[in-house]
Amino acid sequence: MQRSPISTAVLSLVMAASLAAATPAATAAPVLAPASGKPAAALQTTQLPRGVRPLHYDVAITPDAAHSTFAASVAIDIEVQAATDTITLNATDLAFSRARLMGATLAPIDASVAVDAAAQTASFKFARPLAKGRYRLALDYTGVIGQQAVGLFSLDYDGADRKAGEYPGVKKRALYTQFENSDARRMIPSWDEPFYKASFSLQATVPAGQTAVSNMPAASTTTLPDGRQLVKFAATPKMSTYLLFFALGEFERASAMAGTTEVGVITTRGGKDKAGFALDASKALLGEYNSYFGIPYPLPKLDNIAAPGRSQFFSAMENWGAIFTFEYAMLLDPAISTQADKQNIFATAAHEMAHQWFGDLVTMGWWDDLWLNEGFASWMESRMTAQLHPEWNTALGAVNSREGAMSRDSVASTHPVVQHVETVEQASQAFDEITYQKGEAVIRMLENHVGAEAWRNGVRLYMRKHAYGNTVSDDFWSAIERASGKKVRDVAHDFTLQPGVPLITVASAVCRGSSTRVELTQGEFSRDQPNKTALRWRVPVTLQVLGNSRPVHTVVSGGKASVDVPGCAPVLVNAGQSGYYRTRYAPAQFAPLAAGFAALAPIDQLGLMADSWALGLAGLQSPADFLDLADAVRPDADPQVWGRIAGVYSAIHQYYKGDAARQQRFDRYAVARLSPVFAKLGWDAAAGENGTAANLRGQLLITLSNLNDKAVVEEAQKRYRAGGDQVPAPLRQAITAVVAQHADAATWDALHRAAIAEKSPMIKDRMYGLLAEADDAALARRALALAMTDEPGVTNSASMLATVAGSHPEMAFDFALANIDQVNARVDATSRSRYFPRLVSSSTEAATIDKLNAYAGANLAAGSRRDVDTAVAGIRYRIKVRQERLPAIDQWLIKHGR
Repeated sequence: MQRSPISTAVLSLVMAASLAAATPAATAAPVLAPASGKPAAALQTTQLPRGVRPLHYDVAITPDAAHSTFAASVAIDIEVQAATDTITLNATDLAFSRARLMGATLAPIDASVAVDAAAQTASFKFARPLAKGRYRLALDYTGVIGQQAVGLFSLDYDGADRKAGEYPGVKKRALYTQFENSDARRMIPSWDEPFYKASFSLQATVPAGQTAVSNMPAASTTTLPDGRQLVKFAATPKMSTYLLFFALGEFERASAMAGTTEVGVITTRGGKDKAGFALDASKALLGEYNSYFGIPYPLPKLDNIAAPGRSQFFSAMENWGAIFTFEYAMLLDPAISTQADKQNIFATAAHEMAHQWFGDLVTMGWWDDLWLNEGFASWMESRMTAQLHPEWNTALGAVNSREGAMSRDSVASTHPVVQHVETVEQASQAFDEITYQKGEAVIRMLENHVGAEAWRNGVRLYMRKHAYGNTVSDDFWSAIERASGKKVRDVAHDFTLQPGVPLITVASAVCRGSSTRVELTQGEFSRDQPNKTALRWRVPVTLQVLGNSRPVHTVVSGGKASVDVPGCAPVLVNAGQSGYYRTRYAPAQFAPLAAGFAALAPIDQLGLMADSWALGLAGLQSPADFLDLADAVRPDADPQVWGRIAGVYSAIHQYYKGDAARQQRFDRYAVARLSPVFAKLGWDAAAGENGTAANLRGQLLITLSNLNDKAVVEEAQKRYRAGGDQVPAPLRQAITAVVAQHADAATWDALHRAAIAEKSPMIKDRMYGLLAEADDAALARRALALAMTDEPGVTNSASMLATVAGSHPEMAFDFALANIDQVNARVDATSRSRYFPRLVSSSTEAATIDKLNAYAGANLAAGSRRDVDTAVAGIRYRIKVRQERLPAIDQWLIKHGR
């Protein structure tokens, strides 16, 4: 699953979730391995009684989209492994009309049904115990079709036949499913846990003229006497319930062959012409993945299904053979799409297609090891993007990805990569920066430690050994060790079984003859626990002296190490930035690195800046050190280095919020540094321009707007009024965002009318997001009120509220609390425990801490407070930065005449 992106249009806030009661705690119980029947090697976590396991599901569904209901039946082939008179499985919001059991030598018997809504289970009790053996459990039931992306849900959108400028009338409706992590139970009564793999046969009775889609190709389509169609799909391989998929609507499909596999992109009618890039990406990626994993993709087809709307929880989902993706992350619209959008589409496809092996073919046994799915898909996404599109230079993105993980991992509310999950709510919360970005960073570090070829051999061995099965993390480490002949388990355990960020300190670096003796010590980097006793890690470290291309690799163990590095020059630690740790230099070691900063490789420039900024904010060195590094960067430096500088300048601007004089002084300095870079790029793309330059242009435009650069804001407003070629497609989003940010009431009204009139669902969604960008408080309140209506579309409402929170966190949070029932109805159930805390992710108000705690006390189970605790730590940290770190930046500005 690909998490929701940081931004909705160009600007935005991190999005996620609100409230939900936790389901009963999971337990660990001995289980029988599905294939062998032998005792599993470890205790497998479960929320269900053991003793019965599913083998195959025959599912028949008849959706009634107009009334948001469905009727269904399922016949489940089961194996009773221990005598029992009750079968319990997962079911949510389902009403049962019949439950019957059949066996080879057993006359059909009916069961009484008991539903436990809190536990999300249904139990079927029989008059006498069932003996061990195989049976078929047949259930008839009905369910509901929701409006948010959980279970079977609907998405309404304006059809392609609507005329441009025409006020929307009757909307089109399409149906889709989203089952991860625990929502298959909303459509199919099932053993809805990843360990219970089974095969599925699905059939659907659907209206004529609509297309049904599932994991496998349709095996037959029959026209019924009433004109409806009965579509039967081929049986799936053995897989977990959360990977099953169904969609229904007015669709069209672009397709091509990739070897023996048919790949496709399915869109709502009228969208196929925007699918070309995603289709080409899928073809290229499938070939590369077949080669890398050493096991060909095993299904006959692989579709990407693009849907309108959005979710607060995810942007794409790896259903086996039928990847679901929201349109903004899959379709390339020449009227509005940017280079960044193009790269995001490729990365999304790379991530979800990697899951077809990591997650679908081989699946973690329980959500404790979710990172085996998501960390590896994130790593493969980055790896394949860099390999197939080297011109994008996305390898530098590893530093920003790692920074996201370290920010989350350096507060007390963090958790290990391998975490204990007890409830459905905790499983939903596990889809976070630690699982994705830290998981990816640890994999990158260990691949560098072992060697790329040995690592791939280990991945292939792991896939071969566990295909169609379930694993835990140690299964993977065993495969890597066997294939590489290197011991990695201890290092891997240090980084996955305990939380936190190692801090490697360069205590000294002394030239001795033709080499430099470097003394390293290991501590722990923490943003909110300055006196914390450091954990111990075995840390793979790469060192290199400037001007020498030969790096030295070592492992810091027991808290210290002495290393001889060839050459006598300033020493760079974490050369190449593959390590997951912060590096702190003594002033004598930092000064020559700063002096030679321009000569560093761009990825090391990014790494040194990232460490300097993080350590500076934490009080471990001066925050002005970052400004010294940024001041040394030339206008022709790598665009991603300038992107990093622009990001930090924006953060400093936000820290000064509420202190106009100091903020304006810093803004003048930042604008003076960034304006020449923007002027060199120009408003219009040069012929043959590299994609990184195009990305930087859009980023600088937004950053200079945030810094209230009058020249940029006025030029953007002038171009927007002129329209036409003055608003080129690659800058349409950014220019419109600047106009929206600085809008007055008349401009906001004009933007609102444009959103209503917009024909393209994808552009329409973005336009409503832009209405929430206004700096003006009165306009922000209007956006909040609009978000609670049906006009923007129910899947856009929560995004609008979150976007308002970017500039007005307290206003948005208070509004959400005052309208909590309406907000909850517009947020995926899987996101609710995170949505409210993340609304205040930019707050610097101490009073908000009490509001957060009150919200949590009233709405969250004790085990579901992680995001609240993280938000509280963030607010306290930002208050501390404002009080203790900004004075050093003030002094730096004065000292340098800025």
